[in-house]
Amino acid sequence: MDAMNKPLIWGGSLSLLASVLHIAIIVGGPAWYRFFGAGEELAQLAEQGSAIPGTVTAIIALILMLWSVYAFAGAGLVRHPPWLKAVLIVVTAIYLLRGLSLFPLVIFVPQTVDGFLVVSSMISLSIGMLHYRGTRQMIWELS
Repeated sequence: MDAMNKPLIWGGSLSLLASVLHIAIIVGGPAWYRFFGAGEELAQLAEQGSAIPGTVTAIIALILMLWSVYAFAGAGLVRHPPWLKAVLIVVTAIYLLRGLSLFPLVIFVPQTVDGFLVVSSMISLSIGMLHYRGTRQMIWELS
């Protein structure tokens, strides 16, 4: 690939940052679960010493880290893993759907919408748009 794929570099960097943040939440404990909007139930489970919050959050961190590797591969920074195009398309769709899911909630169940949901939806939508642009660029360059 001749041109640097900046959208996928940014998208991958933001996925990696989100992964590191999830790891920090595990280390930060119940107060961090509450602050970052994970919900009172997870925070209480963390207070009780349950493995569930840490396990769930670690799985999310690993998925986000994997997504960053795929974005970096699509940008040409690391070797291409299997199913690069397909995975990037799925990751893009997940980020976009996560971001866009805010709008039906605002319309149909506005009482469920809080500041965390708005901010996290806008972040997801932004990362999804970066992945969309970068994946399109990558596919165009490969053809």
